[in-house]
Amino acid sequence: MLTAHPVLLFHGYQLIQLALRRGLPTITEPRLLTESGSLLAYGADLTDLYRRVAGYLDKLFKGAKPAELPVEQPTRFDFVINLQTARQLGLTIPRAVLEQATEVIQ
Repeated sequence: MLTAHPVLLFHGYQLIQLALRRGLPTITEPRLLTESGSLLAYGADLTDLYRRVAGYLDKLFKGAKPAELPVEQPTRFDFVINLQTARQLGLTIPRAVLEQATEVIQ
């Protein structure tokens, strides 16, 4: 599993390719790495987070005190499955899991 740590992201493609050569599936937090060969990605929807940051900035620019703004947790998540990688690893993803995905890479 690769998290969104900067060092892991910097070497993400190489780590995924190494795991594939060894026949190991990878799960990543950023969905971008799923397009590079990771089997699954699950993490916060970054587009939604960026929109929410804009809302926070708007409140701050209008005079809100940072200490008074609530701490928010992500509410939308990406769940991406790469079927090309699944086939390469000889794995079958159950239909029930595929139906829960926000995106399936063919």
